Amino acid sequence: MIRSRPANPGILTINGGSSSIKFALFEADGPLRRILEGGIERIGLPEATLRVKGMNQADNFSQPVTAPDHAAAVGVLMDWIEERLGHDALTAVGHRVVHGGPKYSKPQRITAEMIEELRRLSPFDPQHMPEEIRLIEVFYRRFPELPQVACFDTAFHHDLPRVAQLLPIPRRYEAQGVRRYGFHGLSYAFLMGELARLAGTDAAQGRVILAHLGNGASLAAVRNGKPVDTSMSFTPTAGVPMSTRSGDLDPGLFWYLARAENMSPKQFNEMVNSQSGLLGVSETSSDMRDLLDRETQDVRAAEAVALFCYQIKKWIGSFAAALGGVDTLVFAGGIGENAPIVRTRICDGLGFLGIELEEKRNLANEGVISAKTGRVSVRVIPTDEEWMIASMVCRVLGLTVEKEHEDE
Repeated sequence: MIRSRPANPGILTINGGSSSIKFALFEADGPLRRILEGGIERIGLPEATLRVKGMNQADNFSQPVTAPDHAAAVGVLMDWIEERLGHDALTAVGHRVVHGGPKYSKPQRITAEMIEELRRLSPFDPQHMPEEIRLIEVFYRRFPELPQVACFDTAFHHDLPRVAQLLPIPRRYEAQGVRRYGFHGLSYAFLMGELARLAGTDAAQGRVILAHLGNGASLAAVRNGKPVDTSMSFTPTAGVPMSTRSGDLDPGLFWYLARAENMSPKQFNEMVNSQSGLLGVSETSSDMRDLLDRETQDVRAAEAVALFCYQIKKWIGSFAAALGGVDTLVFAGGIGENAPIVRTRICDGLGFLGIELEEKRNLANEGVISAKTGRVSVRVIPTDEEWMIASMVCRVLGLTVEKEHEDE
């Protein structure tokens, strides 16, 4: 149980998935201060669970809840917040919206007009957008006066160079909004801010490759503080292999499977998003930790890990070419932050780019893991999309915000 309510009204951040809602609550007076975080998982199943992690050990708990859909899950969450923190606990809600399409390049306060535009964008990402819209509407019905802000995961990449935006298909589709968008933008925006704080403005203005490696994985190339390219494309399925997503594939594969197995477009979409990547190659698990534990006994696990590392290595090389070299390489995300052996395998053989690791630092997950003899600074920076959402909400609403840092 939370022992005390925030001293000031807070910012609630919402990150809705197909069967889960992640949330965090920040005190918004002065430096953003995280009061609690948690999630409602397995929405739509009998064993749905609310888990909360607070500032003190005694605040942490997990309990079963009834959440047949996202609307019910929001009700459970808001009931709990009001019970523990009071009716006036919130100043605003910030939502991670996966796709901003060609129109939205900045966080914005949500309006009825925006909701209609997001509905039109839903075909761009039918796996996420409908539920995200539903969450916004549920909050509005319960708290019609509470400001809500949309923070778009594509916004960081909105102004990619045109050559990086274009897809080599008939030009008429561009008029329909078909282009490279890129994702993980909230994470990349946070990482660039942290890089400037930790290494200085010159480092953040240099040639930077960011590798967000988690269940979803992508890379971004940044120069002079601006995005140059990114591995994900029109959808988050593109790029490197991920936990269950395929990454880039020969487009002719769909035509082959349609003829050979009578596979429908819906079945193909399910395969490349939910049955591929680490899970598809290993046939056992989508979790990198499981695969590393099994790789010496199971060749399928070993090949899944090898393919993941090899493809990321290739993207680093291609982005170094796009940038004309590389000054800083940043690892983030669950795998990027916590799997030293994966970082080692990705960087092995990249000495020609100036990328060399100091193994003791790497094994210890230190902030700087590059060897002194390497020309490239290699860093591990924990990402924080929730803080980024909360800070964007504060900017939109005109609240002063800065970040508290425990470790400099």
